Amino acid sequence: MKERAARPFAQAIVQNAYYVNDLDAAIARWHALWGLGPFLVRRHIVLSHVSYRGRPAALDISAAYVQAGAIQVELVTQHDDQPSAFRDVFTAAQEGLHHVAVVPEDYDALIAAYAAQGFRIASELRTASGRGAAFVDTRALLGHMVEIYWPSPGLTALYREVAAAAENWDGRALMIEVDPAQ
Repeated sequence: MKERAARPFAQAIVQNAYYVNDLDAAIARWHALWGLGPFLVRRHIVLSHVSYRGRPAALDISAAYVQAGAIQVELVTQHDDQPSAFRDVFTAAQEGLHHVAVVPEDYDALIAAYAAQGFRIASELRTASGRGAAFVDTRALLGHMVEIYWPSPGLTALYREVAAAAENWDGRALMIEVDPAQ
């Protein structure tokens, strides 16, 4: 991933993320439709911190990441029915575009810029490895959320790993299972 500074409301989108109700079936569908692969899959991602609408929360999600040209695609599913930014948009049985992701130069400044426009944080999370993000509820304007990443070396490494996997893919293994604590 080539990091680009995301100035408030002049941001580069680095990822499109789709909520799916069955991760493995979605991977097969996306591969059949576009020939994308391989998908790096993290099941039951270990989250060290989750908040929902400003309160402590719990979240059990799995995700698959694949490179699609210059942009990364994430397929994500929630395994429980806890309130979340995902459940704000989709029931367990529904699917569709959930968010686009941006990497800001200044996380706090971008959060403040969205807040100044009336867009509030639906959820914040941190992984066990220290990656983090906020889901800003922009549905009233865009029809989906915006994920603002907390810039980190781990995030840059994830994007590089996904891009390299696609570049070097021999078409054999459609899924690569990744440690959910990473």
